[in-house]
Amino acid sequence: MKSWRKVAVMALALIMVFAFSACSNNQKPGTDTETPGSETPADTSGKSDTYELALITDVGTIDDKSFNQGAWEGVEAYAKENNITYKYYKPAEKSDSAYINSIDLAVKGGAKVVVCPGFLFEVPIYTVQTKYPEVNFVILDGAPHAGDNNIDIAPNTYSIFYAEEQAGFLAGYSIVKEGYTKLGFMGGIAVPPVERFGYGFVQGADYAAKEMGLSDDIQIKYTYVGNFDASPENQAKASAWYNEGTEVIFGCGGAVGNSVMKAAETAGAKSIGVDVDQSEESATVITSAMKNLSKSVYDALADYYAGNFPGGKSVSLDASHEGVELPMSTSRFEKFTQADYDTIYGKIVSKDIEILNDAMVKEKFVKETEKPAEEATAADIPVEKVNVEVIK
Repeated sequence: MKSWRKVAVMALALIMVFAFSACSNNQKPGTDTETPGSETPADTSGKSDTYELALITDVGTIDDKSFNQGAWEGVEAYAKENNITYKYYKPAEKSDSAYINSIDLAVKGGAKVVVCPGFLFEVPIYTVQTKYPEVNFVILDGAPHAGDNNIDIAPNTYSIFYAEEQAGFLAGYSIVKEGYTKLGFMGGIAVPPVERFGYGFVQGADYAAKEMGLSDDIQIKYTYVGNFDASPENQAKASAWYNEGTEVIFGCGGAVGNSVMKAAETAGAKSIGVDVDQSEESATVITSAMKNLSKSVYDALADYYAGNFPGGKSVSLDASHEGVELPMSTSRFEKFTQADYDTIYGKIVSKDIEILNDAMVKEKFVKETEKPAEEATAADIPVEKVNVEVIK
């Protein structure tokens, strides 16, 4: 009897061991518990404990309907098509050290290429590009420097910028062609990419108005709210504009656009998205001034695996490289057609239209006024049919 009981106890112990093991093995492929809270990795292959491709998110997530998501979609598309392991890491906080820590984890995990979306990675990439010379880095909307803005791009780093002024131009042009004349531009912080979007928006509206021979000027309220947040204050500002008669607001600055969309929903008005296709974010979004993030990341990865990684340089992807666009298939236009879009896009590619970026506008301002470049505003953009009201 004692022998039987002893066997039963041993059997029960073995069952508990196997049950615990089974629970542990139900962990999703790619989940790493080394540093809880500092990363949120993902992988669909489940074939290896190492991951060749990595993306480090900035302050957002990979489903933020913005910069992170656009970049992640490029990584994911290339990895799935070519059966390559991949992962993303979410830093514990918004700091250089947290970003570097996540990059360290990615390299430790076997990353051959690390994609970093956003200018917040400029200093971290400067640090890691020499620390890991065998790893290749892709930084979007930024170039590595030591905190002094003296650009230093190592041979294993590829810096990608975008011609935001062209994307903004397409948005402004299309929205006036659609029949709207009372517009708004609500930017986040007046950093160069945001300025380029806004300056292009003003010029696109002006070009359309001249083409259409409009007798009255296009009215554009223009401001920078000083942050990239979805906040009650930003929503209240957008609501005030709508109440004053503004028909469409281009919300350009991360989550600022979400505040604009909420205000538009309440006012029964319209909005314009930015960076990626934001049509699913709100029914008020007519179109989005897009950077073709996913394509640029996909192409960079394809170049790497073809042995042609474009390291050591910085590029600005414009319409001629399909670097900017409007998502025509999901845009809610009623008058502006695909043919209209193809025509204006072709003119931009062929450079039949001169679109000034932020630096060009400021240079022209200094030359004509002999005032410091920092005093230039959107009201100094050379246009004929647009009245820009700068609100500080």
